[in-house]
Amino acid sequence: MLLAVACVPLAALADLALPWFEAERPSAQALQAAALLVSADTQGLEPADYDAQRLDHAVQRARQGFVIDAPQRARLDAALTQAVQRYLTDLARGRVAPSRVGADFSPASHGAFDIGMQLQTALASGGFDALASHMADQAPMAARLRDLLAHYRAMAQSRLWDIPLPPPPGGKLVSGQAYTGMATLVGRLMLLGDLPADSTPPEVMDTRLTAAVERFQLRHGLLVDGVVGRNTLAQLAVTPQQRARQIALAMERMRWTPLLQAPRMIVVNVPEFVLRAYEVRQGRMDVRLTMNIIVGKALDTRTPLFDEDMRFIEFSPNWNVPYSIASKELVPRLRKEPAYFTQQGFEFVTDTGAVVDTLSPAHLDAVLAGRWRIRQRPGPLNALGDIKFIFPNNDAIYLHHTPSPGLFARTRRDFSHGCIRVEAPVALARFVLQDDPAWTEARIRDAMTLGVSRTIRLQEPIPVLIAYSTVVVKQGMVFFLPDIYGHDATLDKALQDYSRAIRHAELP
Repeated sequence: MLLAVACVPLAALADLALPWFEAERPSAQALQAAALLVSADTQGLEPADYDAQRLDHAVQRARQGFVIDAPQRARLDAALTQAVQRYLTDLARGRVAPSRVGADFSPASHGAFDIGMQLQTALASGGFDALASHMADQAPMAARLRDLLAHYRAMAQSRLWDIPLPPPPGGKLVSGQAYTGMATLVGRLMLLGDLPADSTPPEVMDTRLTAAVERFQLRHGLLVDGVVGRNTLAQLAVTPQQRARQIALAMERMRWTPLLQAPRMIVVNVPEFVLRAYEVRQGRMDVRLTMNIIVGKALDTRTPLFDEDMRFIEFSPNWNVPYSIASKELVPRLRKEPAYFTQQGFEFVTDTGAVVDTLSPAHLDAVLAGRWRIRQRPGPLNALGDIKFIFPNNDAIYLHHTPSPGLFARTRRDFSHGCIRVEAPVALARFVLQDDPAWTEARIRDAMTLGVSRTIRLQEPIPVLIAYSTVVVKQGMVFFLPDIYGHDATLDKALQDYSRAIRHAELP
């Protein structure tokens, strides 16, 4: 059997060492490597990307005593080396650059990263399995997601999704109502873990089934009301195979999302509408703070994905109205409702920095021309609330409070123009300033309500990461979240393109 090897000059193959062979037979580590490639799908990868079946077949034939000459062994050796190197690199860094799927992330820090050297060392010491395990488990939550992937793939063998759930009478199933699809509904909820495994279908929707539906709704980013309506039915129709793909996408994202890059971090997960502040202890995340957030509208003002260092906090901030908001929303409103200018505490700032507190058509024209800007003074109506957390970035995104906290109670919270509103600003400020004993909670609150803008520089910058994962494990449960920005779909396509490019690479 003669294996062609993309990216390896054929003339050089005979000169390569044969670390996978001992006395013309594949070593134990060659057998391990071939088996590892065949099982790449357990890591959310694609075995075909590494020519796994052909390599395994060739290694097994060599093990069984089929004679291959030196050039063939060289080709097999080089092909196996190349496949294993790519596999380990994909495990550690992922297959797709974050920039290709809308994320401007700093490169993940893996220290010295020379897969070839690490592979050579592992083969020489008999530690190939240990190296592969280390690469597989570098990403946070890797083991949990791997177990979930196996669980949902096993669940995909069920026939419970072969027949669609019928629509309930009146479009929704409520407590006390009978339902022709009751057995299928109960079966799916049992298999998904929202109902005990020994449950039997009730004649009508009872309290136990309602509680199971509520648990399912909680885990799928739905309004938790215990009613099986259109949105709940849509999530119940998603097959375990589709969920397995969603988990595999989450595993890919975890490989290149820089979650463990500093002793303290603030991480926003956009589709979850949640912010977490944590400390890294012995390579693990110790979550110190969790809160609801509001992110950019999915339709037109999406919050971008990136990481930057928080360097400043502004108490009682001014709001400098972005030109896009001023031109599209605020100026037209002020022309119709001039009183809104004074009611909301707005003022103009000229191109020389002078402040003008009177409204006129000429002033609005100056804003539209880009010469002047509109600013909202600190106060209870200020759109930024009473605190702003600044991590300088090209998109002018920041964290801030809001004078309208009612929206935090919504299940889906994409309402902003792109910046991120935080539900518990005092708690976040205490986390950020915890190493500065001068900033007590009382002083923080005083500064927030002073009504005079004040900006302080942090003694130590804190990385802020705006990330995106539609699969989250918490409280012993797996949560599947809506792909509100379509980033999962983009990543799925990018991975398919990657696989096609690998499998159809032109030979030299």
